[in-house]
Amino acid sequence: MLLVDDRRDNLLALEAILQGLPVQTVSADSGEDALKRLLVDDFALILLDAQMPTMDGFETARHIKRREKTRHVPIIFLTAADRDSHLALRGYAAGAVDYLTKPFDPWVLRAKVSVFVELWTMTQQLAASTELIRARDAELRHAGVAVDEATALLKGALAADGELGREQVEKAITALTKARSKI
Repeated sequence: MLLVDDRRDNLLALEAILQGLPVQTVSADSGEDALKRLLVDDFALILLDAQMPTMDGFETARHIKRREKTRHVPIIFLTAADRDSHLALRGYAAGAVDYLTKPFDPWVLRAKVSVFVELWTMTQQLAASTELIRARDAELRHAGVAVDEATALLKGALAADGELGREQVEKAITALTKARSKI
């Protein structure tokens, strides 16, 4: 999980709140630093300070959402700004899934983070399962091609009435046909 805040004490507080959750945190002290880290690593979630110097959280989020690699990473904005609904709307317009104002309940943040980490974990497991299924499907297609080729050879041998006995060839074709139907 990527934590983005220009104040070191806020980053330390977030790390303390999230301690004990099954997540590794990476800290960035600016929007620019966050964007650099997103080029290198994948994250389940981004906790992003809305108000930072140079590049604020809203601009950072827009950059994140424009990139193909990061556009689906959920962002939760955290801000010390007053409860101005206009800022929250800016956060959602920039692509945030949530917007929390400080002070916030640490247990609520932990619960939200847990949900997104679990969704990310399940997505990773699904991607791995999908890859295994694709590999198995390719193996089965190759096996089907091999069975088809063997069947064609046996049919050719049967038509040529070669050294193999007709009954043996018919049994082999029947067995290959049954095997093919199970693939």
